[in-house]
Formats: sequence, structure tokens, C-alpha cells
Amino acid sequence: MRLLHGSTLTVAFALLTPALVYAQAPAKAPAETSRSIAGGGISAPGWTGTIDANAAKAGQTIKDAKLTKKGNVLSVITGPAVTYWNPANKASGDYTVSATFNEPKYMNLNSHPHPYGIVIAGNDMGTAQESYLYCAAYGNGNFIVRGFGPEPFQMNGRRGGESDAVHKAAGPGQPVTQEIAMSVKGGQVECSINGTVVATYTKDEVVTAGKLKSTDGVYGIRFAHNTEGTVTNLKVTKP
Repeated sequence: MRLLHGSTLTVAFALLTPALVYAQAPAKAPAETSRSIAGGGISAPGWTGTIDANAAKAGQTIKDAKLTKKGNVLSVITGPAVTYWNPANKASGDYTVSATFNEPKYMNLNSHPHPYGIVIAGNDMGTAQESYLYCAAYGNGNFIVRGFGPEPFQMNGRRGGESDAVHKAAGPGQPVTQEIAMSVKGGQVECSINGTVVATYTKDEVVTAGKLKSTDGVYGIRFAHNTEGTVTNLKVTKP
């Protein structure tokens, strides 16, 4: 009886232990999903765009985000992460593409900071072989430099970088503005935010297999998923 009783306790404890561990484990936060924006699509004349492949595989389209233009102001609401460009906007040689990005209500459509920024060196845009580079800022002082070639690639790591030059919003729902520029100068590619160079790469680092085909190409803008903002004074200047 004593042996049987001990075995019974052992089995009971083994059955109970997983239940205790499961009960004590913290619940995993649900993943943030991309919204679908009512009345979405592109109404800015001459502009087009593409959403990221993972959003397309989930059944979303460019109509799940929204791009409008009034005067010199481009207004964006996403939806899936999206890259917008006008095929007429091209830059080659040495150049700087710049614009002012305003997030009127920081984190208005998301539970954590999301980035937005400048796209350069776009080639085969809108196709399965597209390639481009972008620098984007967050309203919390961080920034990323990434691209597609055509698979995604990262220039400053998975988590990006932090810089005092990147403006921080006072809090959720508060406005934050970033002046973002990308420059090609001789053998270098630079990203500047609010007048400060935050990242520099050689052309050999970005124009290579799996990354850019060239630093010449289309320029435009990029917004992460579930983000709202405006873009003004998008332009290209030559040295």
C-alpha cells in the first residue's frame, strides 16, 4: 500500500505541474495587425504605391492605405506598410532628396512608435524585382535605414539606432515633426535628420547583390503600418 500510495502521489504531481506552470506563465500580448483604412487608395495625381509582401499575402491591397494631396501637402494614413512614389520623380549622380514629415498625433493609430521617411534609388518599382533604400524616423528619437533588394535588408541593425537629432513627441497624441534627407555624395550615401547626419555608408555597402541596383532611380516616401502623417516640401536638390 505504501508503494502504491507513493506512486499515486508522483503521478498526480506530474499531471498537476504543467497546469501550474501554464497558469503562472504571463499571457502573450496579441500581435498588432494592419488596419484597413476606409475610403483608401491613391488620389494624389501621378502617384502610385506598393504595400509590403507580408501584407499582400494576408489579402491586403494598396486600397487598405490612403494617400491624398492638397497643394504641396501629401497626407498618408496606413493600413499596411506602404511605399509611395511618382515615376516622374527621379534622381541621379550626386543629389539630396528631402522632405518634412509631421505626425500630428504621435501613435494615433498604433500601440508603439512607427517610422516614416525618405525613399531613394528606386528601380523596378512595383515589380517582384524592385530595389530601393530608405531612412525613416520614429517619434521617440530612433531611426532606421533599410531597403529592399528585392528581399528586405537592414543597414543599421534590426532595432535601428538612436540619435539626439531625432525629435521626440511630448507623448501619445502630441505632434512631432522630422526633417529627413537622403544624399548621394561621391562614393557615399547619407541620411540626415533635422540637419544632422545620423548614418553614412559607402556606395559599395548599398549597391551590391541583394541590395540596390544603383543609387540612381526613383525617389518617394515610406510609412510603416498603422501610421498617420503628412509630408511637405518633398524635393530633390543637386550640389
